[in-house]
Amino acid sequence: MGGLRQVGYFDCAGGGQVVVDGTVAFVAHMRAPHGTTLVDVSDPRHPRALASLAVPEGTHSHKVRAAHGLMLVNREAQPADRPPAGVQGGLGIFDVANPRAPRELAFWRAGGAGVHRFTFDGRYAYLSPELDGYVGNIVLILDLAEPARPREVGRWWMPGQWTAGGERPAWTGRQHRCHHPIRLGDRLYVSYWHGGFVILDVADMSRPRFVAGLDWSPPFAHPTHTALPVPLPVRGRRVLLVSDEDVAKLEPAPPSFLWLVDITDETRPVPFASFQVAGVDGAAQPPFTGCHQPCEEVRGTEIPVAWFAHGLRVVDIADPHAPREVAAFVPPAPEGAERPCSNDVCVDARGLLYLIDRARGLHILERTR
Repeated sequence: MGGLRQVGYFDCAGGGQVVVDGTVAFVAHMRAPHGTTLVDVSDPRHPRALASLAVPEGTHSHKVRAAHGLMLVNREAQPADRPPAGVQGGLGIFDVANPRAPRELAFWRAGGAGVHRFTFDGRYAYLSPELDGYVGNIVLILDLAEPARPREVGRWWMPGQWTAGGERPAWTGRQHRCHHPIRLGDRLYVSYWHGGFVILDVADMSRPRFVAGLDWSPPFAHPTHTALPVPLPVRGRRVLLVSDEDVAKLEPAPPSFLWLVDITDETRPVPFASFQVAGVDGAAQPPFTGCHQPCEEVRGTEIPVAWFAHGLRVVDIADPHAPREVAAFVPPAPEGAERPCSNDVCVDARGLLYLIDRARGLHILERTR
């Protein structure tokens, strides 16, 4: 079964996301004035800060992606549902060929609270921005072939969001909104908060086309955070991992968990299994206890998942009908906090795992056998 062993630790302000490109870890922080920290992890036992970016009060920059010498960071008003006057949200695009001196190339401006989460494949960015005329975040694709001149390629929204076009939502407030899209092939797999998830055909990125969707909230109380396609067949089936986030519950409820959905016939997504941390009963728990975010770099059937108060759980889906935990690491509660709050996890080319806490600190781990 093996386990997880801590290799190194980087003391920093709490983070919303961590990604590693080469030997540089990019940490996106939860709260101003901390924006993004670039960290040298060439020696993971002794990580060293290379550069830091700050953000103004009333905003945060808690998401980051990096590839091919580019770094993308979000800018979002805080609180997002009541943006402070004068705050401009969007997406910052930086040249980080020299990670000691990030250089801003462009800032793509959004409306409302700005950009929440996004993914980046080195050419295209898949965003969840708020835009004028829409209720809640929608799907938007940016072409960054010329990073200094980002260009919108296409957009998609859930019918009911485009109020400027005469649509009226069938839900309350911003409950149905894009959380973030993930691309695999010519599909986008898009989590849509209390609207479940949708699968979009982006063979023509200028006209994203709805393929299928599934919404289980209600009856389940938690919003859908991530829809992650597994890029390899599992027992001959195509599997989508779906994490609900343990926040914004519709009612008091037990902690959220991880779903496995069969998308072999993508027009009929079928939930067929789930994973929950051992010992969790049906009692309601406070927010930030249960599931949050699976590692989006899927390299096999072992899936690391950031599990808020339960730290990092590695879930093996080799038998997809019976996912099982094969390793776990629960960091100590940061100073001033009552418990850990593991918010995100990524893996680098060496197989090292990076676990960021929402309150403080980055743990660098290795899998042991």
